[in-house]
Amino acid sequence: MIKKPKYLPIEDYGVIGNMKTVALVSMLGSVDFMCFPDFDSPSVFASLLDQQNGGSFSITPQFDTFKTKQLYLPGTAVLLTRFFSDDGIAELTDYMPVKGMAENSICAIVRRVKTIRGNITYKINCAPRFDYGKATHEIEKSAKNDLRFTAINDGDSMVRLIADFPLKFAEQDGYAEITVKEGEEHWIVLESVKKGETDNLKDIEFYQNCTYQETVEYWKGWSSKSTYKGRWPDLVSRSAITLKLLTSASHGSMVAAATFSIPETLDGDRNWDYRFTWIRDAAFTMYAFLRLGFREEAARFLHWIHERSGEDMLRLMYAIDGKSVIEEEELKHMEGYMGAGPVRIGNAAKDQLQLDIYGELIDTIYIYNKNYAKINYELWQTVQKHITCVVDNWEKPDHGIWEFRNGKKHFLHTRLMCWVAMDRAIKIATDRSFPYPEQEWKEVRDQIYKDIYENFWNEKLGAWEQYKGSDSVDASALLMPLVHFITPDEPRWIATLKVIEEKLSTDVLIYRYDNAEEQDGLSGEEGTFNMCSFWFIEALAKNKETDKALEYFEKMTGYANHLGLFSEQIGKKGEHLGNFPQAFTHLALISAALELDKQLDRV
Repeated sequence: MIKKPKYLPIEDYGVIGNMKTVALVSMLGSVDFMCFPDFDSPSVFASLLDQQNGGSFSITPQFDTFKTKQLYLPGTAVLLTRFFSDDGIAELTDYMPVKGMAENSICAIVRRVKTIRGNITYKINCAPRFDYGKATHEIEKSAKNDLRFTAINDGDSMVRLIADFPLKFAEQDGYAEITVKEGEEHWIVLESVKKGETDNLKDIEFYQNCTYQETVEYWKGWSSKSTYKGRWPDLVSRSAITLKLLTSASHGSMVAAATFSIPETLDGDRNWDYRFTWIRDAAFTMYAFLRLGFREEAARFLHWIHERSGEDMLRLMYAIDGKSVIEEEELKHMEGYMGAGPVRIGNAAKDQLQLDIYGELIDTIYIYNKNYAKINYELWQTVQKHITCVVDNWEKPDHGIWEFRNGKKHFLHTRLMCWVAMDRAIKIATDRSFPYPEQEWKEVRDQIYKDIYENFWNEKLGAWEQYKGSDSVDASALLMPLVHFITPDEPRWIATLKVIEEKLSTDVLIYRYDNAEEQDGLSGEEGTFNMCSFWFIEALAKNKETDKALEYFEKMTGYANHLGLFSEQIGKKGEHLGNFPQAFTHLALISAALELDKQLDRV
């Protein structure tokens, strides 16, 4: 029997979910990460971050040697893991049930074991570890195929394991061993249950007979709404499904990534919790959804934004339900991914000032209003409130898109997005004939433009600088032509693009900035930033460097894992780094593909 390595690379995982939470399933058939029942709930499985104490749910065919392959059923989030051996072929199907109204879906992970060839013995081990592995639990055997795990001193955390075969338990784990003949299948389900609500639970037959086809039909129905007709339908579809998996069916918000504390470098301090809603990330994602024809997701997010309108200023990030993000905390009992701690939950950046979020948000509202549905006056009043924040604060330094932790600066990207906010708000008001202080807003917009053009240009560098007074360039400048601040053929932009390529690129891979001197206040050399690489490709396409953009797009998508999924960054050995899967990367892939399609169609 092959011995499982202590840690698998993050790219060796697929993701399943129900728009309430997600689970990461390895190529060896183990669920090694899942926060239950919500994205930002404490983890139940986190052996990805601590093999000994994190918890996992494994199903392993008993072969001496084997190879594995993973694939998704096309157009769905239903994941198949297949094990190939001289002694047989085993197939594991994993999904979270989704109904037509996804917010009403049962929170469960369904696992179907099937033998394709041979007679195969499988070992099953379910080892939940509640509250990030801090809470102990007790196990009750309600029936021969029903185990209930209840956390002690952890609120109402409880999960139920049921199967169509007998289950056993010892110490903290549930387990079983079954032999499945060729052509036969068996089912096992782990579901979230609340204490005191165990009278009307579903039986295993319900999951066998009702959930699989319903889930497949949901995903295929959703995917079919895409308007994308370009050259990369599979890549774009997988990215769209991944973004959908990160979107909350209950609230309309979305998480930046599924995981926490997957490091951006294995020898530094860059381990963050991304299971929250960043206004910036969510707005970018809704922009991508709109461009693919998924209007409902954008409408629900705008409703979620409108619900925040009672606040004086938008916060940088929120919990999924719109409440405050938990305080940043180190889990010292966990050793971290590949042993590279610290493991953090919560995020201290929640208290930072990042003024660019207004630009990304109002640009999305502008696109929604222009191409899909006219916004109402109530939402316009919310936009006005946001613009007032920009008018009052645009000249202030902030922490920037990359969340520098060593003080505020006058960042180019922030100033650029303040201009976008003003420009798009004026366009919305003109289109809808909404009342607004026209002279004041136009004056502020023009002041910001002149500030960028005159005060962020660095003659010595030959490019727009990262922040006022710096001598370095930032990959976020790639957005300048993408947001129509400047035309792609303008000499200053062509010069800036050249400097970005010279200073920040390794072929198609782009660093977000030069951190040789730890200018962001953090230790460790991070990898290249996937979103910036796709921005670079899109900028090349806009510059009519179509052949180069196409070559780089194919190279960049080659860094995806076997399922077409991306983390946040790519390391020097081509390995994935950072939280996974990462919304930023997938939305930027979609945008680059759309721009490339447009430019190639013109050739």
